[in-house]
Amino acid sequence: MERIEHRAASGGWQDVYRHRSQVLGCEMTFAVYLPPQAASRRLPVLYWLSGLTCTEQNFITKAGAQRYAAEHGVILVAPDTSPRGDDVADADGYDLGKGAGFYLNATEEPWAAHYRMYDYIVDELPALVEAHLPATAARGISGHSMGGHGALVIALRNPGRYRSVSAFSPIVAPTRVPWGQKAFAAYLGEDRAAWSAWDASELVATASERLPLLIDQGGGDEFLDTQLQPQWLQAACTAAGHPLQLRLQPGYDHSYYFIASFIGEHIAHHATALHA
Repeated sequence: MERIEHRAASGGWQDVYRHRSQVLGCEMTFAVYLPPQAASRRLPVLYWLSGLTCTEQNFITKAGAQRYAAEHGVILVAPDTSPRGDDVADADGYDLGKGAGFYLNATEEPWAAHYRMYDYIVDELPALVEAHLPATAARGISGHSMGGHGALVIALRNPGRYRSVSAFSPIVAPTRVPWGQKAFAAYLGEDRAAWSAWDASELVATASERLPLLIDQGGGDEFLDTQLQPQWLQAACTAAGHPLQLRLQPGYDHSYYFIASFIGEHIAHHATALHA
């Protein structure tokens, strides 16, 4: 790992690292916020997964999360949203290809060679973080939009690996909405039976761990009725008896103004579980 950014923030350090990913077959960057407590002891980690078009920079510059991470003694790790590089497949439009990895393992060409963000987030990145930084193996995961989808799916597919999970404006039923259908058809092929393994609203029915889900959704979100549709997950959780706290926040849209308004509550939620 090579540190390429190092800035003081809220008594700690906001860093960005670059490394060669064996899983993705390309150079990757990820952001790490080390709160002041990390100078003297190892701390739990909250992983943040960003949405379509984003890199690691969006969360660290817009969410205002550092002050809350410093308050609660939690390391923040924010990876990029897709593989990058000249030899990485891409597509026209913002919702497929670079910046739109959807946190899954692609099986179709030309995507399969690099688009394995699920393996990167679940295995490779935490191994790096826990080997080279003052991090414990206590992990939480959160995200926004496409990243909210990723956080929910990864937590549901990996019982015991995460102590907490939350999301802002997540794509909870990608098999039923245009963003997910476009990405899944490209990355996974036309067999829709394979899609359900990457859909949170499908996974809760068979989840072996009842990890509580915390979701904030803006009532003024421009994508609420077309791409997000949290009612699918709410119905699935009700049917399965899976704990869900779905908070509809009136007036808030899909932007980082929304995230910045409630990120403190989310970090407090994670900290309670991570320090238990």
